Amino acid sequence: MNARAQVIYNGSKGIVSIGNKIEYYIDSSGTKTLQHLQRQQDFIRSTASVPDFGLMKIPVWLKITINNLSKTDNLMLEFDQSLLLDIKFYRNKNGKWKLNQSGELYPFNSRSNNYHKFIYNLKIPIDSTVTYYVRIRSTHEMQMPIFLGDRTHMEDSNLTKNIFFGIFFGIILVMFFYNLFIYFSVKDPIYLYYVIYIFIVGIAQSTIEGYCFHYVWPDNTFLATRSFFFLTALVNISGLEFTRKFLQTSKFIPKLDKIAYILYAVYAVVMVLTFNGNFYISYQILQAFAGIVSLYMLTIAITIAGTGYRPAKFFLIAWMPLIAGIIIWILKDYNVLSYNVFTNYSITFGSALEVILLSFALADKINIFKAEKERSQEETLRALQENERIIREQNVVLELKVKERTLELSESNRELGKTLEDLKQAQSQLVESEKMASLGQLTAGIAHEINNPINFVTANVKPLKRDIEMMFDAFAFIENIGLSDASPAEKQNQITAYKEEQDFDYLIVEINDLLNGIKEGAGRTAEIVKGLKIFSRLDEDDLKLADLNEGLDSTLVITNNLLNNNIKIVREYGEIPPIECYAGKLNQVFLNIISNGVYAVHKHYGEEVGGEIVITTSYDEEFVYIRIKDNGIGMDEKTQKKIFEPFFTTKDVGEGTGLGMSIAYNTIKKHNGQIHFNSIPGEGTTFTLKLPIIFKVMAI
Repeated sequence: MNARAQVIYNGSKGIVSIGNKIEYYIDSSGTKTLQHLQRQQDFIRSTASVPDFGLMKIPVWLKITINNLSKTDNLMLEFDQSLLLDIKFYRNKNGKWKLNQSGELYPFNSRSNNYHKFIYNLKIPIDSTVTYYVRIRSTHEMQMPIFLGDRTHMEDSNLTKNIFFGIFFGIILVMFFYNLFIYFSVKDPIYLYYVIYIFIVGIAQSTIEGYCFHYVWPDNTFLATRSFFFLTALVNISGLEFTRKFLQTSKFIPKLDKIAYILYAVYAVVMVLTFNGNFYISYQILQAFAGIVSLYMLTIAITIAGTGYRPAKFFLIAWMPLIAGIIIWILKDYNVLSYNVFTNYSITFGSALEVILLSFALADKINIFKAEKERSQEETLRALQENERIIREQNVVLELKVKERTLELSESNRELGKTLEDLKQAQSQLVESEKMASLGQLTAGIAHEINNPINFVTANVKPLKRDIEMMFDAFAFIENIGLSDASPAEKQNQITAYKEEQDFDYLIVEINDLLNGIKEGAGRTAEIVKGLKIFSRLDEDDLKLADLNEGLDSTLVITNNLLNNNIKIVREYGEIPPIECYAGKLNQVFLNIISNGVYAVHKHYGEEVGGEIVITTSYDEEFVYIRIKDNGIGMDEKTQKKIFEPFFTTKDVGEGTGLGMSIAYNTIKKHNGQIHFNSIPGEGTTFTLKLPIIFKVMAI
């Protein structure tokens, strides 16, 4: 038999721990009633200041006998736990046992007091002894700190606990909004992972302390019984994911990184088991893997820190308080460490320090990124300066070539030369040199195309002047005859004779022929200038509706001299609608593809006839299609793989920069279109462009 336990309270200490002054009975059958236990002497006296019944599915009965020797009858009994599944409190009132039921199985308002812990008002007359019975079930480790005190001291104690937790939760809120603000400022995803982790930690700690059941879901017993398990699993998942992203484990330790997916699966199983009500298995898994996860995170942090990765060192320092708190909490559960305020709130204290220190770690990482960005900007600046030097040198060469080939051009060509010069001076990127190189190669052809009709006009001016002078002479002769005194018949005969002598009818025909020739030459010149004007809209940065058939024609005008009358151009244009585009940029694409096609045909046929370039346009409801097919030498597999790479060219040195198809690819991509090709060596190549009719800004 055990000596009967009794709590003697005199009020001198305010609040006292009574865990070693109570009796308990473990109801292995789970069917014992109060009446049965009153008849039997089966209770065992507790010897521990904090009784620990471990994790058990069966209920535990407590018998608490209190002798009130204090000066007040207003006492309070506190079970310093918030996660109890079911607690039934029996008190004898006027000879009858009254039952108060509370716990996670019941709405919060079923409690006798509005506290997040289980606290009961005891009206024990002074100098009297009262016995209470308590039946407890829990889905967690059942460590049961029990305190007795007068109402004033008990309320002060709970107020102090609330203040301490308020400080903790205030830290969580400050860190949450501070890091959320930084995320929206710098757009670094690592801050989003951290904000999610902080949020879940705050909710999880609030749940463990009973605040969520008190204030957030007081009537939801489903969440009350399961929230601890769900949130503990989510804390571990979010913490692992943040760790992986922050430490870049997939980069530094790819094999260890894969272990995280196994841990994710374990916590997913825990959540499924919890949802189905398997609380005891879930708790055992969480308890076992809490230590495993702590050791895993400690291992990867130490391993990566050993590589010299600075953020890992800060991370290790930041996580040490939480890892220590978790280890202390586990050791407390296994009775290696005794239950006290420090061990019971070790995870809470560790979490507060961890979120603060991790913010410092993230700030240090941002400083590292800032330094790397500054170094990158310096390297970019040096590269841009080098590119500028190269462009200036190329512009000098191009300027000399342009001056040599524009001596015979008219005023309009000189204006075009000035425009080209202005354009050259505005170049700030290396890719623009390709545009100028293309225009430089075609300048001679443009001069030739324009000089032909201009020379034709010039050749007709001299004979036209002569014929007009003859007309003026005829007018003067006829005027003299008209003013003479001869008879009309004689005047008519003189005029007729003069016309026959001067072959006046032929003179009129010749003047008309010369005027028609001048008109034809001027029209051809206007056509070439129009094509050049359409093609040269390379610097227009605004979207405009443009007719791609017109753009193709203008490009063919520009490239006409490259054909050497040996290459046949076949236009199979459909009646396509205008599309929203950067017309000048697309003309550059057409020029690059057609020029490459001409080059390929010349390589295949040389100076012989037989070369052909077929240009086809069509459309459907959303897109316009342009197909440019040549029967040149085609491309081998190696060339096809590199065709869109910058600086790749199959042409001889000096004939190409290797940027043309790279520019074409990026231009089509900028239009949210597609560019494909099909090439067979020895047979030719077909490029297909797919462009949207309505330009759409694509989300990134």
